[in-house]
Amino acid sequence: MDLHKIEKFIEKQNVAFICSVDEENFPNVKAMLKPRKHTGLKEFYFSTNTSSMRVKQFRENPNASIYFYYKGLIKYTGVMLKGKMEVLTDQPTKDEIWRPGDTIFYKQGKTDPDYCVLKFTTISGRYYCDLKTESFEI
Repeated sequence: MDLHKIEKFIEKQNVAFICSVDEENFPNVKAMLKPRKHTGLKEFYFSTNTSSMRVKQFRENPNASIYFYYKGLIKYTGVMLKGKMEVLTDQPTKDEIWRPGDTIFYKQGKTDPDYCVLKFTTISGRYYCDLKTESFEI
């Protein structure tokens, strides 16, 4: 399996689906903008609202998955990553992930208490393409 190929595929996607676990142990899925930063397939960083339901769920249960896909006319490709999600509120991380247009969502800028970063650390994954599925470890 070519993990570099999977990483390049993920970089081309504009949407990521993140999955948290609620208080009743049911999966909750949410579409988000693509990760702001990633370190290979090991770590992915997203910006979000500290007050969100997801942040509450990840603080209570860090088990998570993220999913990326592309559906063409004939070909469907998907990557599911399984791992742990951390909620980061330290200013250096917030500064690093911040983008100029973020004031639309966070009126107080980089120091807005409702702005935080989700850091996903991958444990394993599954890759699907051309009717074939392969599992991999990170």
